[in-house]
Amino acid sequence: MKVISAIVFLICSLITGCASPLRTSVDASKYDTMSCVELNVAMGTVASEISQTAIARGKVANTNIPTWLWGGQRVASTVAARESAKIERLQQQQVAIAAARSRKC
Repeated sequence: MKVISAIVFLICSLITGCASPLRTSVDASKYDTMSCVELNVAMGTVASEISQTAIARGKVANTNIPTWLWGGQRVASTVAARESAKIERLQQQQVAIAAARSRKC
C-alpha cells in the first residue's frame, strides 16, 4: 500500500510540476506599485509556497522507490530537481519583494 501511494504521489507531482514553466524571471517592477500591506501579504504567500514546495521535495527525496519500478529513481530525482528550481525562483521573488518593501515601508 505504501508503494502504491508513493507511485501515485510521484505521478501527480510529475503531472502538476512538469507542466509549469520554471524558467520564468522575477518582475520586480510589479512590486513597486504595491502598497505596504500588499507587499506583506505577498511576502507571506511566497514564504508559504517555499515551505510547501520544500515539504513536497522532501517527500519525493525520501520516498523508497522499489527496484522493480523501472526509471522510478530517475523520476524521483527529476521531480526533486524541479522542486528545487521552483524554490530558487520563489526565493528570488522573495528577495525582490523584500527590496521593494524596504524601499517603501
